[in-house]
Amino acid sequence: MKKLFNKLRGKSASKQSKLEHPRQLSVGDLMQLDDSFALPALLRGAMLEVLEVNTSQFEFNHEPEWILKGESEQSVFFSISEEDGESYAAFSIKIERADVDALFDMDQFSSIFDDESLARLDAKTTEGALAGWLAESYEQDGQSERGYFYREDYRASQPPSTEGSGEPFDCYCLSNEDDTHALEIEVWGSGDTDVLLTLYRPLSDIRELWPSRKAGS
Repeated sequence: MKKLFNKLRGKSASKQSKLEHPRQLSVGDLMQLDDSFALPALLRGAMLEVLEVNTSQFEFNHEPEWILKGESEQSVFFSISEEDGESYAAFSIKIERADVDALFDMDQFSSIFDDESLARLDAKTTEGALAGWLAESYEQDGQSERGYFYREDYRASQPPSTEGSGEPFDCYCLSNEDDTHALEIEVWGSGDTDVLLTLYRPLSDIRELWPSRKAGS
């Protein structure tokens, strides 16, 4: 992958037409991020390639989710969040159970799944390897929301209405006071649980977008 990025930074990249908006990203396309220290080390100045475009469907809408990967080989989940008529870049990474244990009080964390109240979660630290991804505290936005995951790109059409077409999951979301960070928990029908740290940033942090070499050839 590193060789590919080096080539695209050179002559082949300069000959390609750039994409106008991240909503246009497809498999094989590239995203160049700003080198601002406001971004976590994983994202700062990173060149990321689109590996997959998937879809999450909720009650009233369905949304694309891009899986990106750079030279670090860690997957970054990217989506576009809409708030008060503004669009923001949402970058997420999955964390392991050991990280959850180290970052949060587990009694507080367990209260997220209590249907009778909304949880508050305080991070034990915002430093270390996950610096930039963490807020000092989170408030639960509401009760869980049922979603369906499709390993397909449905930007140009509707997901299938046939029961069982998508993989069901329940999503719990907590965010900080400034809505710059979120903690998302996805509980799947299989019983597996994914915990993601999400960072919301201006779209201007995406400096350039390139179509894949195949698309530009």
